[in-house]
Amino acid sequence: MSWSRPARVGALAIAALSLPFLAACGGESGAKEADASGKPAAESPNLVIYSGRSEELIAPLLKDLEKSTGAKVEVRYGDSAELAAQLLEEGDKTKADLFFSQDAGALGALGKNGRLAQLPQKSLDAVDKTFRAEDGTWVGVSGRARVIAYNGDKVKSAPTSVNDLTKPEWKGKVGYAPTNASFQAFVTGMRVMKGDDATRAWLKDFEANDPQAFEKNGAVLDAVDAGKAELGLINHYYWYEKAAEVGEAKLKAKLSFPAKGDPGALVNVAGVGVLKGTDAEATAQKAVEFLLSEQAQTYFADETHEYPLAADVSSKDELPSLDSIGTPEVDLSKLESLDVTLEMLQEAGMV
Repeated sequence: MSWSRPARVGALAIAALSLPFLAACGGESGAKEADASGKPAAESPNLVIYSGRSEELIAPLLKDLEKSTGAKVEVRYGDSAELAAQLLEEGDKTKADLFFSQDAGALGALGKNGRLAQLPQKSLDAVDKTFRAEDGTWVGVSGRARVIAYNGDKVKSAPTSVNDLTKPEWKGKVGYAPTNASFQAFVTGMRVMKGDDATRAWLKDFEANDPQAFEKNGAVLDAVDAGKAELGLINHYYWYEKAAEVGEAKLKAKLSFPAKGDPGALVNVAGVGVLKGTDAEATAQKAVEFLLSEQAQTYFADETHEYPLAADVSSKDELPSLDSIGTPEVDLSKLESLDVTLEMLQEAGMV
């Protein structure tokens, strides 16, 4: 998912002031009113979801969620950071019951501002602590690893660290998507892991090595596969999607998973949180349970080519195990500091 520069700058600050409430969520979210006896009415079967995941990607899964919970699901789709900003602006007047984010940073922003309810321990325990909030306010449901794509015909020994990409031998040969949310989350992760000064230095050296800028991860992968770029920074599932489409044997692009603990080995998550104060909390919690169920986890493994994080589901893609990847020890909630990352990217001339 890529953002234009104006939309990205000041992401959480300005988005809350500019986004209208879309007609897709025109219904009520399940607000309870007192009946004639003064007792609250039963919880409405409606469930309003703000989704940073695209309709094309998850609409079939949300139909199954609707069947599982018995709720009528209404969805507002949009960019995760912008939706998080909107939720902060709406506060306790929001119609949303559940936030389904494309990345952990947007969830971290809501948790930091006290807008997410505590999740049941059962849901939290379904996922490794690396992929859930330390305060129990959100949980990851699928994961995606950062990787270095390389052209197998031109590169015989692929780099295993993003630090290698600033070396002279890769000058002008690396593709990346600087305005893409996944690249910016990677940079934010480096900041959390290594500090702002070290990250600023890496960005300066990387930019000085004349990388090729693309709008999206898919375009980066295509360039690597065509030999227009020898290396590319992408998320793993773009390669697996393309391999499923055209056949692995036809791909010249290969994948190098960065070494354990390298900033480039970050595994970010798509995750969910229940809005604090919702009158459909029980239904929202059921929705969280469904997304952590074997059925939903299989969907992520087979249809989106991501890592299932909860159920013991094996991927038909034969992905390297999360343990073998060795994602750096980063509190994913801290990926919410996107504004500082954007300032750094601007300073480096990347956005």
